[in-house]
Amino acid sequence: METRVYQTYSIKDITGFYSLQQFCTQALTWAESQDCFHYFTDNQLGSQYPHGGYRNMLVLGAKERIPLQKGQVFDDLEEYLQAGKKDWIIGYWGYDLKNEIEELQSHNSNPFTLPDAFFYIPDILIFFEDDTITIASFGNPDQILQTILSTPIAQNSGLNFKGDIQQRTSKEKYLYTVDQLKEHILDGDVYEINYCMEFFSQNAVLQPLQAYLALNTLSPMPFSVYGKIDTHYLLCASPERFLKKKETQLISMPIKGTIKRGASLEEDIVLKGLLHSSIKERAENMMIVDLVRNDLARSARSGSVVVEEMFGIYTFAALHQMISTVVAEIRPEMDTIEAIRNAFPMGSMTGAPKIKAMELIDKYEDLRRGLYSGAVGYFTPEGDFDFNVVIRSIQYDATQHYLSFSVGSAITYDAIPEQEYAECLLKAQAMYTVLTAR
Repeated sequence: METRVYQTYSIKDITGFYSLQQFCTQALTWAESQDCFHYFTDNQLGSQYPHGGYRNMLVLGAKERIPLQKGQVFDDLEEYLQAGKKDWIIGYWGYDLKNEIEELQSHNSNPFTLPDAFFYIPDILIFFEDDTITIASFGNPDQILQTILSTPIAQNSGLNFKGDIQQRTSKEKYLYTVDQLKEHILDGDVYEINYCMEFFSQNAVLQPLQAYLALNTLSPMPFSVYGKIDTHYLLCASPERFLKKKETQLISMPIKGTIKRGASLEEDIVLKGLLHSSIKERAENMMIVDLVRNDLARSARSGSVVVEEMFGIYTFAALHQMISTVVAEIRPEMDTIEAIRNAFPMGSMTGAPKIKAMELIDKYEDLRRGLYSGAVGYFTPEGDFDFNVVIRSIQYDATQHYLSFSVGSAITYDAIPEQEYAECLLKAQAMYTVLTAR
């Protein structure tokens, strides 16, 4: 078995006038020539966030694509992990894997051709610290460093996107559907459901890296990802963690509750107070916390599931979010992949009861979700993992020239359709701004 070579460099020593940010942009420019890459960053928000954010790293090149057969994705990946190969594994879980977990189907179309899940062992990893980088590769790290340093940084043309953005679900249909979902709640089918809609562009031309850098500047998040698999790009500004395993601890951090930022510090304080005291938002958050507690309990030691924080209010560039943190101790005999399967898809993007909510999502939404509301992340060589929730994300297929981003909100019986629609537009604002800026 080949062994990775790790080499650490001081940014100051190797690049002179370069900053870490400049080096990172140059590395991302080079990464775009690879078949696969993923850039994970917490945007220096990890110290302010429970259990930290993503590890800051760029992984690129598929040393090995892990074979996953449709219908047995979880089993195949668990079998691969059990084979004893200890390395970084990068990839995603698509939302429609729900059909492997429960007796469900997806009837809507999906404009993207991605499989339900994809995982690979990267050829090269670059870890970013405060003033150093570490290159881990099967080749010579010095050569990789020189290749990056000799790569010209792509110049920003000032136009990240060409195309027309359309809304797949009209406002009228959205408002009508919310009323229909409230009838299902009144009938006792569900008591909360996440309802989403898509914005899209056909014949789109995108400069993915420039668009991602703009999105990450406008909306820096602790679970930000820029990734490519063949010709499919993901530009993700997610504030939400789906599930993390650190040694024996499982951590889930569902988000339910959103309000805009204020124009001043004083207004910010008022809006945060309104969000924290909102009976509706607290009820939504509590319902999903209960669902997450039940999901984690399927994998946890008896009595170890704890709500570490309830109704926490966290401030991001464009909005405030209500986030709760649920932790548990995993049972010693529990397989890693089984713990993920027991919690997937995440409750914040489905509803409660989860199975009925997913049935109604497929009935009322206009598009198969695919990667949206799935999870992207990584497994470490030690067997830990960290996955986000794929929201606030732009997807782009450079072959089909199709661009898409989706947003949604939680519908309860107290939901006011116009307000839910406004919340969706608030969540879409950063992505829309990046794409329409001139």
